[in-house]
Amino acid sequence: MSELTINTTQNVNINFEAASVGERILAYLVDFLIKYSYLAFVGYFIFDYLGLGDYISNLDRWSAIAIVVLFLLPFMFYSLVLESLFEGQTLGKRLLRIKVVKIDGYQASFGDYLIRWILRIIDVFFSSGIVGLIAMVVNDKTQRLGDISAGTAVITLKNKVTINSTILEDIGEAYVPIYPLVIKLSDNDVRIIKETLNTALAKNDLDVIVKLKDKIESVTGIKNQSGKSEDFIKTILKDYNYYTQNM
Repeated sequence: MSELTINTTQNVNINFEAASVGERILAYLVDFLIKYSYLAFVGYFIFDYLGLGDYISNLDRWSAIAIVVLFLLPFMFYSLVLESLFEGQTLGKRLLRIKVVKIDGYQASFGDYLIRWILRIIDVFFSSGIVGLIAMVVNDKTQRLGDISAGTAVITLKNKVTINSTILEDIGEAYVPIYPLVIKLSDNDVRIIKETLNTALAKNDLDVIVKLKDKIESVTGIKNQSGKSEDFIKTILKDYNYYTQNM
């Protein structure tokens, strides 16, 4: 698997493993099976067994087309709807434990999923998958044309996760929080704060730590009572864990 480096809005590099071409193909095949199982169910059960086919054959052309298109909508919009609802995953991607993410560190938006979905016409359907396959093979992030256009990539979620790679902090039962305003932050904010702090500490970059402290203060309205910027940020992380775990 190739390594994928995502640069967040805090100018911090986060390393992921890009999903392999094999994983993406298997996820596609799972989704393909699900979609065509749905078509088979509609065709054989609803249209043949329940007689809907005979019913629409007696309708005018446009009414018949409208009914057929209605039943085709789940097939047509399967990937777009599921990726939007499940934050970058279809059922196939969930099974293979891969997902769509933005290269810039943001959560992919509906517009990003829409671009990927539209360009499946070129990547998959018009070329029988050849264009998408070639694009993924030659691209170091295994991106197809839809990913390149949307600024997304597909990563694997199979990496080993430790407490240091999550927003969790090891706090004891006797811990007393200092800054209740930390609840203004989101999980994603805290994840970025922790990643930024760890990266800055590894590089001994005190300027980044001070800037991060200033940013936290401006966003939350909290004033540093801990002295050193590093201690303040670590307290913020622990306080966030305390309040979110006890709410």
